[in-house]
This record gives sequence, C-alpha cells and structure tokens, in this order.
Amino acid sequence: MYEPIRDKSVHSTMAGTPHDFPHRSREEELDIQLAGHLAALLTVTDELRAAVPSADLDAAAERIAEQVTRLRGGRVPARASVPGTGREPNAAALHRRAHALAGRALVVAASRADTAAAILAAERMDAHTAALEPRELASH
Repeated sequence: MYEPIRDKSVHSTMAGTPHDFPHRSREEELDIQLAGHLAALLTVTDELRAAVPSADLDAAAERIAEQVTRLRGGRVPARASVPGTGREPNAAALHRRAHALAGRALVVAASRADTAAAILAAERMDAHTAALEPRELASH
C-alpha cells in the first residue's frame, strides 16, 4: 500500500553531522529569553516615562537597560523616543503590561539563578502594583 523509503532522509543529510551547526546551551537560551523580556519591559517603561514622567521610572529604565546590555554581551538596547500618537496613553494599561512583563522576566531570572535581574524584576512588579492600587481601589 505504501511505497518504501529508498533514499536517506533529507533531514539527516542536510545538516551533515550534528556538529555542523551551532548549538546553544540552556543558559544561553535563558539569557536570550530574559534579555527579550527585559527589553520589552524597557520599551513599556519608556512609554510610561513619556506618559507620566517620574524620577523612579527614569532610574528604572536605566537599570533595565544595564541588565539588557549585560545579558546581550555589551550590546546596548535600541531605545526610541515615544512619538506623540495624538491620543492620551492609558497609564493603567501600561502599568499592567509592565507588571506582566516584569513577572515573566522574574520567572526566567529565577530559573537562570540571575539574582540581579530577579531583584530588578521583583522591584518593578512592586512599583507597578503600587501605581495601580490607588486607581483600582478608587474605582470600586
């Protein structure tokens, strides 16, 4: 009913031996993932800085950028100024998004045993929770 396979698999011959292509360790993969989460957190932090400027957000953005630079082997993260879109940004939504991103970074940092990144992520989660509490309590 089925025709037997006559040739070698293309998957085994395309790459040749398993050593022909680069492999990353689990730690390298976690570094990449953590840097991605922190870079996304940096973007949202920059958006928040444009919406509600504060010294705390400025300091947080610098600390996050330092961690991303460290994880990327010295490559500084790209940071663009947030252009005016013509509408008022929703600070509460930005704080919720930043809280979620900090939570993801915390999980990866804990898995990687990166104390500095874990502390930073936990501090940012606390800061975004505190920023949301007065608004959410006032709405009830």
